[in-house]
Amino acid sequence: MSLWPLQVFDPKAGFGVLERKLPHWSQAGTICFITWRTLDSMPKSVLNRWHADREDWLRRHEISPKADDWKSRLRELSPDLQGEFVRNFSERWHRSLDACHGECVLKRPELSRIVSDSLLKFDGDRYELTDFVVMPNHVHLLAAFVSEEGMLDQCEGWKHFQAVQLNREIKSSGRFWQQDGFDHLVRSVEQFEALRRYIAGNPEKARLQPDEFRHYSKDLSLPAGGSSSK
Repeated sequence: MSLWPLQVFDPKAGFGVLERKLPHWSQAGTICFITWRTLDSMPKSVLNRWHADREDWLRRHEISPKADDWKSRLRELSPDLQGEFVRNFSERWHRSLDACHGECVLKRPELSRIVSDSLLKFDGDRYELTDFVVMPNHVHLLAAFVSEEGMLDQCEGWKHFQAVQLNREIKSSGRFWQQDGFDHLVRSVEQFEALRRYIAGNPEKARLQPDEFRHYSKDLSLPAGGSSSK
């Protein structure tokens, strides 16, 4: 039972867009797919090639990647072209994460527990968490927040707390997580169910052993209308 009716994105209702390195869309009560990764999770060569290919794609579609409004221009393209962009770059990004680059310290059960415990600590109070997986070098989760500001504030809180605890355990200091994460407001019940399957199947895709990840899924479903009941 959720704190409030969980819903998929409603373009007719109010929502916020905060521009950082990536655009962050938020809408109170709407389920959001969120990913963040460790600082060493993406080799520089892979990252540089991804950025170069993305800039080339944007230029071919008459969008300057250096322009301040390139993300707004992207949203003006046809649904087919926006889908092509997602397949070429968002999905490719996640495949690179699943290759488990970097030290992958979160394979250690005592470290992945720090992350999972912090995610669950205020579930049902500050946010509604439906699913997550702690992978060796990144985290995927589905959650809804009570306010438009709540998503980014909570993600920053999670990452700060986890970084302090994890650095203490591995006797390190400085940044543990990459600063900016990826988030996407869920658009339909079908997409919500597909993302739940993606999260659940992520460890198998990365060929992980049972003690090298942590998966959580709440017994919850959205009706065809796209909103859960209290």
